Amino acid sequence: MAVLSRRRRAFALAGVAALALVAAACGDSDSDTGSSAADKPECAPYAQYKVDKKKTVSIYATIRDAEADKLTASWKQFEECTNIKIDYEGSGEFETQVKVRADGGQPPDIAVFPQPGLLASFATKGQLKELPASVKANLDKNWSKDWAKYATVNGKVYGVPMGANVKSLVWYSPQLFKEKNYKVPTTWDEMIKLSDDIAATGIKAWCAGIESGDATGWPATDWIEDIVLRDQGPDVYDQWVNHSIPFNDPRIVSAAERTASILKNPKYVGNPKTIVTTSFQEGGLPVKDKKCGLHRQANFYSNQWAKGTNVAEDGDVFAFYFPAVDPAKGKPVLVGGEFVSAFSDRDEVVKVQTYLASGEWANSKAKLGDWISANKSLDVNLVTGSIDKLSVKILQDPATVARFDGSDLMPAAVGSKSFWTGMTDWINGTKDTKATLDYIESTWPK
Repeated sequence: MAVLSRRRRAFALAGVAALALVAAACGDSDSDTGSSAADKPECAPYAQYKVDKKKTVSIYATIRDAEADKLTASWKQFEECTNIKIDYEGSGEFETQVKVRADGGQPPDIAVFPQPGLLASFATKGQLKELPASVKANLDKNWSKDWAKYATVNGKVYGVPMGANVKSLVWYSPQLFKEKNYKVPTTWDEMIKLSDDIAATGIKAWCAGIESGDATGWPATDWIEDIVLRDQGPDVYDQWVNHSIPFNDPRIVSAAERTASILKNPKYVGNPKTIVTTSFQEGGLPVKDKKCGLHRQANFYSNQWAKGTNVAEDGDVFAFYFPAVDPAKGKPVLVGGEFVSAFSDRDEVVKVQTYLASGEWANSKAKLGDWISANKSLDVNLVTGSIDKLSVKILQDPATVARFDGSDLMPAAVGSKSFWTGMTDWINGTKDTKATLDYIESTWPK
């Protein structure tokens, strides 16, 4: 789940702070006016970012461990060529600590927010800097308005997207499809027909798992969000997420019932209650063993397959785009990701933020593997891994209508509490669809 939303961090391993790589070619003195490294031909692309004296910019984020190592490696050449050292810190306590630091007058220069709502809370308090012209130019060039709006607060833009994940994917076994002569569906009706065909063979058409410790239920919220977006379109989705319409609006009930037609359908999943006790990590594994036909889950589920699994269009497992219910409403894609915002507008901070919003940095990061972005200047040929390539192609498709994970935009009391528990009870059969949505609506902060 990449990029970390509330639910992904809920089951991630505790991390340690990662320090940025320090370029040895740069001078140690603040009076250093340059170095031989900065004058090399390979530094020409970084000329616009170079500063005369050695400077340091701090970045604070949730990204840790191996992902942090790749992150710091992605800007190594930038550091060597610009006289700007980046001090990076990743923390499992980011959400709490960034507030403590900002309120205490010692915020990081740059923060990477995993939730647009958290970014907005700092912007509303006047703690973030509005995007400088050079950063805004890269935002306008490299991202669609669908993405830019999530860093916009009261008409002003305070952040730029960074990494992304694509949640609107369905995993399957290419070997099973070949054996049974199944075709990858491109429409909703074709997918339902495929589900019926798989179920008729005695194999589970769909498998899922929503157990995730304290975050149990979150995979089911993604199902609801994905189908609200498909069933009702982006405008209704936006109204639902920001509570312009109630959580239990009849249109949301309709979308939830469509979800139930798959996720709570014994014909497709067997006993739905087993979904509650099956972990997120194990939910899709039967696909590889041909004991299940389909599993809706994001691109980051590729990390769950056993070592040696061939993830490819002709391999052991692959994925296809979760089809739209009504193609006339566009190509809806549920996404997640991070946003880069600044608490400082010092020249060197602006240069780092501008670089992180560029296609050059996105390509540098993508080459290191296991990372994607909605940056339109990202060269898909540099992206490693077949699922990541598929995901980038979906993100860059002009027909794509991207919407951010709804529960990450909702108040925490709903998005990371009652929505999770409500979905768990719903799949368990404790409450029917209307009663479940009524309950979640009742928990929305007044």
